[in-house]
Amino acid sequence: MSLEKDIESLVKSVGLELYDISTLNDGEDLIYRISIISNEIENEKRKNVSLDECVNLTHLISPLLDVSPPVSGDYRLEVGSPGIERKITTIKQFELSVGEAATIVLKSKEKFKGIVLRVEGSKIFLDANSEEIVVDFSDISKAKTYFEW
Repeated sequence: MSLEKDIESLVKSVGLELYDISTLNDGEDLIYRISIISNEIENEKRKNVSLDECVNLTHLISPLLDVSPPVSGDYRLEVGSPGIERKITTIKQFELSVGEAATIVLKSKEKFKGIVLRVEGSKIFLDANSEEIVVDFSDISKAKTYFEW
């Protein structure tokens, strides 16, 4: 099994969902960031991930990374929520964003805003002002969730 699959198994074991894993530089620091979201839906919205859940998961993942380091050299592990407004870069992330507001920019520069209704194969279904828009994942240049105040 790959390190990502092992991490995903640990995340699922505590009732959460792996959203993304990334490595980034913050000045001199190398950060290995694991973003998680809740499986639970409350009042038609995805429940927030608590700080205690992030700390617990950090304690579960750290020993795994001691055995199979994700990167060479020193790094800092961060486990947290990707936030309300986050990039959507995979089909799985679109599936995890069903019911949320999203902005999708196509490679043709056409832009859509609406609620992610569902994902079927590589097709993303969006409710844009009561009109159902179907977009193929391969046509997307960038996408992100957004929150309206």
